[in-house]
Amino acid sequence: MAQGLARVTGSALAPYQAAIVRIGFALTWLAFLLREWPHRSELYGPDSAWSFDLAKRLVAGNHAFTALLWSDSRGWFELVYAVAVVSSAMLLVGWRTRTASVLFMIGVLSLQNRSVFMGDGGDNVVHLMAIYLVFTRCGQVWSLDRRLAARAEAKARAAAASGPDAADDGLAVRGPGIDPAGIALWTLLGAALVVATAMDKLSTEWEVALWAGLLIQALWWAVRRYAPGEPRTVLDIMTNVIHNGAMLVIVVEVCLIYSTAGWYKIQGSRWEDGTALYYPLHLDDFTPWPGLSHALAGNSLMVMLITYGTVMVQVAFPFTLFNRRVKNVLLVAMMLEHASIAIVLGLPFFSLAMIAADAVFLPTGFLRWLGGRIAQLLRGPVTPPKAPAVPGQRPADGNDGQPAAGPPPTDALT
Repeated sequence: MAQGLARVTGSALAPYQAAIVRIGFALTWLAFLLREWPHRSELYGPDSAWSFDLAKRLVAGNHAFTALLWSDSRGWFELVYAVAVVSSAMLLVGWRTRTASVLFMIGVLSLQNRSVFMGDGGDNVVHLMAIYLVFTRCGQVWSLDRRLAARAEAKARAAAASGPDAADDGLAVRGPGIDPAGIALWTLLGAALVVATAMDKLSTEWEVALWAGLLIQALWWAVRRYAPGEPRTVLDIMTNVIHNGAMLVIVVEVCLIYSTAGWYKIQGSRWEDGTALYYPLHLDDFTPWPGLSHALAGNSLMVMLITYGTVMVQVAFPFTLFNRRVKNVLLVAMMLEHASIAIVLGLPFFSLAMIAADAVFLPTGFLRWLGGRIAQLLRGPVTPPKAPAVPGQRPADGNDGQPAAGPPPTDALT
């Protein structure tokens, strides 16, 4: 019990899983926004079939948040859409991750709650995960923030090791410095929140939540700068607990999605007789490749196996979390199933969203290996430097002055 409590409070668990979920959902939403850029006004803007008045009536009843109902002008819509695109890119690369996660959530909620009938099922998953990611420390690995922090730490260590002369040059360690970009960004967001509050654009719940978030962030910065001892430790414990709780919520949410989907399928007659897959393969809206869809629908044995297999995998998956090997097998099966849905049924963003949600269950060892491979591909082949020639001396390694091959470089993404 004490060991488990120490782990929960002492560190942010599953940092690689949090990072892959962050990257997956940011990529999914960014790709969707960019693909629908030419049609953005018809989907969520002034030209939408779901008119501004209808959206206001619906939001008045369900109290959903959307900044797009603050004004019906085209300029305001374009600004909100642009913020959604930029925040998705920021979250994808992990730059200003905490700020980006808040803006990402605001962008997702603003667009989806403006026109609630424009999704394909994957939008519901993006909607939920956008909220959960705000409470995670999802930028600890595979993020630009992490790279910049590691570079700053290396410079600080080098300055500390260089002695008092470095202090005279302004290179000594003096604690967290002033971050002009961060201060400017949070000042801008604070000013926007003041304006929204003054104009009474926010509901009471959202007003309290956003102001609390802004004040907590200000407290975090002040403690890091002026009280890096015990107050910093207490805040670290609190953020670790919140992160670990949010990751648990994500895991439970994915399990609920699959278990409810599987149990509802069991109650359907078409799923019981093994023919459920046959019908969407004959719908024009879900046949981007008619030849492939009709060939698959013509194989009754394959239709039955896929139909029953889908139900069994979805119902069984939550119960396999206690057995790592079986869980990994079913996880691969579900990811392949969603990839097939993207190709056969023409639902790429639904599939991307579900694969991103499934990624929370990927093993840490596999994720670290994957990160290392991607880092090597991004760096490209590394040519070792040529050793200087010494007159009258033959290289000891027999490589004509080239040093012997060493271990591959460390993972630059972490």
